[in-house]
Amino acid sequence: MKPKTNSKEDRVYAKPVEEPGAFEFNAQVADVFENMIERSVPGYPLILDIIGISTEHFAQPNTHCYDLGCSLGASTLQIRQHLPDSCQLIGIDNSLDMVERCKANVARDNSPAAIEIRHEDVRTTRIENASVVVMNFTLQFIPEADRERVLKNISDGLVEGGVFLLCEKVKFDDNDQQTLFENLHLSFKRLMGYSDLEIAQKRAALENVLIPNTIDELKERAIRAGFSRTELVVQCLNFVAILAIK
Repeated sequence: MKPKTNSKEDRVYAKPVEEPGAFEFNAQVADVFENMIERSVPGYPLILDIIGISTEHFAQPNTHCYDLGCSLGASTLQIRQHLPDSCQLIGIDNSLDMVERCKANVARDNSPAAIEIRHEDVRTTRIENASVVVMNFTLQFIPEADRERVLKNISDGLVEGGVFLLCEKVKFDDNDQQTLFENLHLSFKRLMGYSDLEIAQKRAALENVLIPNTIDELKERAIRAGFSRTELVVQCLNFVAILAIK
């Protein structure tokens, strides 16, 4: 179940500007984020479903569950609605605009599991007694130098048999594959109603802000962080979900 929000149509990059500033999760983006991500990420509804069923499969009673980069709370609610009543869910986001809206969205949900939404940098979040940790298109915005440390912190905080679900945009080493998937993704965004101007200006804004890895890089980094195995559970063009099991 996704949150009932007042999200508007994404028109953030509809008007031409000389130099789009770096992409930020500010109030302007937060107001349209639900519409933005559904029109930008192919397979996003499926990914939310996978978050829910993975939570149901791996969540252990009397443990914590974390949504790192919870934004408006779509993944947060998927986690909460599949948790044992004795679990506590903690959502983290470093955007105050997102946190305020997320709190309002989860307040309308009557699931029994306790929940806390924090305005915090996921790089400083202490993971404790966790059975489920989700990063839903969050790691790609964290500086490369910090990513392995973030994954190690997650691995160290998971109980035995716990799971980390990592959803990311990825890149490919093979140039032909990279070009093909980029072009298909562009066609998807046009199909969703984005103009070439909107696509170009958002791409410019995301440059050096969203830095993707390859699937192998993500899986190898998870193994180095202490996970025993990884599984690619969803791939839709250049967007994936990877399960890493403690």
